[in-house]
Amino acid sequence: MNLRSRKQNLIAEINITPFTDVILVLLIIFMITTPLIVQSSLKVNLAPAKSGAPVKKMATSANITVNKEGVIYLEKEAITLDELSESISKMYTDDNNLSILVNADEVVQFKYLARVLDVLNGMGIKNINVAVATKK
Repeated sequence: MNLRSRKQNLIAEINITPFTDVILVLLIIFMITTPLIVQSSLKVNLAPAKSGAPVKKMATSANITVNKEGVIYLEKEAITLDELSESISKMYTDDNNLSILVNADEVVQFKYLARVLDVLNGMGIKNINVAVATKK
């Protein structure tokens, strides 16, 4: 009797099912937590208003934030007024239907907000919205 015939051949395969499960769980966790991280990175207390209404999401939009110290952010990056003008100008030449949403802290000095609005108006942008906190 031959001993080799009784011996089973080893199958060298890697089972990737557990690895795939872990990757999918991590993907789901990152999909849920990423918007929360982005939303909480710039905190401003919006001024309350009774007449605030939701704004329709446009195809091309830019979020400008002015915090209580007067620092201007385009999306999540701190910039100067000149850099804001250059960046918005590039975006506006690419799409003339550019929609701007300005988030300003309720205690920001009006001069900082007026400077931002002056830059936007100087470019001829028509769709400018100021975010407010609606009272319930």
